[in-house]
Order: sequence, then structure tokens, then C-alpha cells
Amino acid sequence: MEDRENDGGDAKKVVFVTVGTTSFDALVEAVVSQDVKDELQKRGYTHLLIQMGRGIYSPSKCDGADGSLVVDYFRFSSSIADYIRSASLVISHAGSGSIFETLKLGKPLIVVVNEDLMDNHQCELAEALEERKHLYYTRPHTLHQALMKMDLESLVRYTPGDGAPVARIIDRFLGFPDD
Repeated sequence: MEDRENDGGDAKKVVFVTVGTTSFDALVEAVVSQDVKDELQKRGYTHLLIQMGRGIYSPSKCDGADGSLVVDYFRFSSSIADYIRSASLVISHAGSGSIFETLKLGKPLIVVVNEDLMDNHQCELAEALEERKHLYYTRPHTLHQALMKMDLESLVRYTPGDGAPVARIIDRFLGFPDD
């Protein structure tokens, strides 16, 4: 992955945070904690944009006039692709849609697993993709430590698999002619 930590200059560097359509206040609270904001700013990020979903916790917005990180948020959007595209770093809940959309766009990603949903596939998916060095995986209470250890140079770009062979087998099985 290209280095997005040392772009230099006063360029706008956005961290986009998404919780999807659910409520994940623990992630929102973690990302606006002073330790996390300080670490992001130390790494050259200038803006923190949070998609908050149905959560009830509302962080304080900040315009950055005092030299601090600009913090803004919104609840929902019909598509988050443009936000991901403009981000230098994405911090996301562990929903497979958000994970794969971010990876396909080639953005560095930290996945934060919702500990209230531990009886689902999200943990396994995040762990498997971290083992392959496509992303970093953490929990809300360890986000700061994950950021401190983060080395974007070590991430391996995700390449989606080719589903065409499987589709051809299914088509043949269903009796559709080969193209």
C-alpha cells in the first residue's frame, strides 16, 4: 500500500469512521477519545468524519480553528463510497459490506469489532483478513493501541477473487448455455 502517513505539507488527511446502519456508540466514543484524536493528529491526519448510524452518543464537533483535529459527523448516507474514496484512513465496524467496499477501493483500514455482537461472523472475518495483512483489527477499548502500532506500509492490497469460474459451473448446473 502506498504511504499515506507521510504525504507532507498541509494537505487535508481525512479519517472516515463508519458504524453502518446499526448503533455502535462504543466505536464513536473510542474514536473521539483524546488519546485517539492525539494519535491521529500525531500521524498527520487533519479531519475526523464519523458516520454514526442509529447510535445515541453524539460527540462534540470541532472546526479545528485551535489547531486540533476537525471533527464532524452525520447519521446516514445513501452511499458511503465517496467518503471512503476521499479518506486517507478508514476505521470501520466489522460489517462485511463496509470492509470489502473499503478494501476494493484500496484504502487502509482498521476494523473495530462490536463486542456486543460477538456471536457472529464479524470477528472471524476481521481476524482472517488481518492474518493476510489486508487490514488491522481491534476492539473499541484497544483502538488507541492499534493506532500506535499501525504501520500502513505493512498492509497488502486486497485483490478480489474472480467469481467467473464458479458462476460458469452454476450456469452449467442450471442448464444455461456457455457464452
